Amino acid sequence: MRSSLLALALVCAVAAAEPALAAVAAPGLASRGARVRKEAVVSLTLTSIAFQPMGAIPKRHTCDGEDLSPPLAWSGLPPATKSLALVVDDPDAPDPAAPKRVWVHWVLYNLPPAASPLAEGLTAKRLPAGTLEGLNDWQRTGWGGPCPPIGRHRYFHRLYALDVVLPDLRRPTRAALEKAMAGHVLAQAELVGTYQRSR
Repeated sequence: MRSSLLALALVCAVAAAEPALAAVAAPGLASRGARVRKEAVVSLTLTSIAFQPMGAIPKRHTCDGEDLSPPLAWSGLPPATKSLALVVDDPDAPDPAAPKRVWVHWVLYNLPPAASPLAEGLTAKRLPAGTLEGLNDWQRTGWGGPCPPIGRHRYFHRLYALDVVLPDLRRPTRAALEKAMAGHVLAQAELVGTYQRSR
């Protein structure tokens, strides 16, 4: 009985040591495996030349200025990306000190992966070919710039890389778009800008 237990313990010890022995015997293989895993991680990023992350959004992109959509660019798309969706919202409405709702400012989908960068001031006629629009919380399509009634609000620009081109959803709300995207999101990037109206 004792010899059987000793034999079992020896087998377990050898099995536990095998990964370490393999790494010692072939350190290059272990390091190559680490590199492959690292390279497989996709880093989708969303940027704007108009403002830095958590920086102030220029007045020209708000209701106090020309109300132009900001220029946006992305990089690091997963290889299987077929289309992109973009949603811009404000979670601080109406007052950052006592937020009550999330206000949606812009909804786009079926953006072509190669459409980066997006120029500022996009209108329906200037959207990249194939791009479709959803409804913002003014119940219209298109960009609706920051126009906070009080305090400094945050504006989240969220980009989604999808493994499909979505069907025409007929001017969907954000909720309807998110439902259609479920199960198809390969990666997501976020860019946050802020704005406070001068009094």
